[in-house]
Amino acid sequence: MKKSLFISACTVLLMTGCAAEFNRVYKSADYDYKYEFAKQCFAEGKFNQSISLLQELVTVQKGTENAQESLYMLAMAEYCDRDYEAASATFRKYCSSYPKGVYAEQASYYIGQSLYESTPEPRLDQTPTVGAINAYQEFLDLYPDSKMRPMAQKKLFDLQDKLVQKEYLSARLYYNLGDYFGNCTFGGSNYEACIITAQNALKTYPYSNMREDFAVLIMKSKFELAQRSVEEKRLERYRDAEDECYGFLNEYPDSKERDTAEKFIAKCKKVTKN
Repeated sequence: MKKSLFISACTVLLMTGCAAEFNRVYKSADYDYKYEFAKQCFAEGKFNQSISLLQELVTVQKGTENAQESLYMLAMAEYCDRDYEAASATFRKYCSSYPKGVYAEQASYYIGQSLYESTPEPRLDQTPTVGAINAYQEFLDLYPDSKMRPMAQKKLFDLQDKLVQKEYLSARLYYNLGDYFGNCTFGGSNYEACIITAQNALKTYPYSNMREDFAVLIMKSKFELAQRSVEEKRLERYRDAEDECYGFLNEYPDSKERDTAEKFIAKCKKVTKN
């Protein structure tokens, strides 16, 4: 018990001493000492303290030999502290201030990486994801031979997959809404919206690994649309649904939805043959 209390007391004293030392450095006018202490804090993983010192130093050290390193280290400290919005802005500031700088390549990569870390789940607005994609693409254009190119490409594909997932969720939502017309303010139907959303996604992302998922939604939506058609559109839509089913079977002969496609074809033929 006494040993535990002793350890706790020592820990408190140590933390108090560290805080006192940081406060002395923070108030100091010796910028060289402050800079070295900021580097020490960064090396020890005390990113908050490093950020507090570097935010002042990047202004004071403009035009000095430490200016580039100060700004880049501030961005890295913000990134390591998981303040990704601030980090991406600071990395971008470095790239605009020192486009040919020592850390320009790394800073360009970490603009995308910072945005990547802050992208939302697919159900939410994907504006940040588009921003991250653009940042990685800019990095790849600027540094085509970079050692970080494979990592950037992988992250780029991951982000594109997130956009594809967003489109799939939108298309599937339209399909699930089915006959509900409350959201069809300007006419049309949810099945038509599903078809258009899925087809556009396939055009935009032709190499997506979700091609079959979109194709299933298109096939099912065309069949449902045919079943609900008014008389003058009935034959045309059943023919379209039948063609879609045959196309699906040709492209995905081993699909789990093969039975569904064959069942749809049989139903469509009852109309198209007559």
